[in-house]
Amino acid sequence: MLSTDDRVFAEMFFRDAGHGYDEFGFHPKTARRGIKALAPLYNSYFRVKSHDADRIPKEGPAVLAANHAGMIPVDAIMLSLDVFANTTPARWPRASMDHFVPLMPFVGTFFSRCGAVAGSRGNFGRLLDAGELVTAFPEGVPGIQKPIWKRYQLQQWRVGHCELAIRHSAPVVPVGIIGSEEQWPQVGRIDSIKLLGAPYLPIPITPFPLPVRIHIYYGEPIPLHEDYAPEQSDDPAVLAAAAARVKDAVQALIAKGLEEREGLFR
Repeated sequence: MLSTDDRVFAEMFFRDAGHGYDEFGFHPKTARRGIKALAPLYNSYFRVKSHDADRIPKEGPAVLAANHAGMIPVDAIMLSLDVFANTTPARWPRASMDHFVPLMPFVGTFFSRCGAVAGSRGNFGRLLDAGELVTAFPEGVPGIQKPIWKRYQLQQWRVGHCELAIRHSAPVVPVGIIGSEEQWPQVGRIDSIKLLGAPYLPIPITPFPLPVRIHIYYGEPIPLHEDYAPEQSDDPAVLAAAAARVKDAVQALIAKGLEEREGLFR
């Protein structure tokens, strides 16, 4: 259950740049309002159930690498809320946004105020060096544009999260999210229409997300930074092997979640 007690927010880690925001525009008061507004979705609508959340590092840098789906980042939002709900003191993961999101009027600014950052290597690395949790969705846009008949089939798995985890001495925690790939299915898209900077206009089956129950499975942290030296973060073969290792771990969590799930709404 996600608590919105103000004492929880008071303990949340925040690096004030001297004017109430951090260097990336994160504003705790805006995040607090957003968390309180979204708590009913987490607790009652999607009824998020967390599995093995004790595997989330209690402190220090880490990368949470998860599968990705849905026309809007419901999975990213529910993952952030789940981490917040299941860590003491509460940790607020910094979501890595695709390049087009910060360019979207109002939306990009709001996401930044809530802690999301443009997914550049520099931003990602600075957050890890500062001891933050960072979420990554290595499928990127191909993940969210999957049609319903390709749900839970991981798309091309980018290697950047492994490169940065090795370079900045951070473990990678694989995450399997069950339910997000059915909560707002799309049957097609219109590539010729751009909406607020998005790469295409999706065509959904329903006008709003379905109340599919979301299960979040956390795997054992993968210590890539212990298995490879920092200078190996420039080696394409090393990164391909590391990314395949993370992808396999996420796929195993997905398989476990699908096997254990009793139905879309349970």
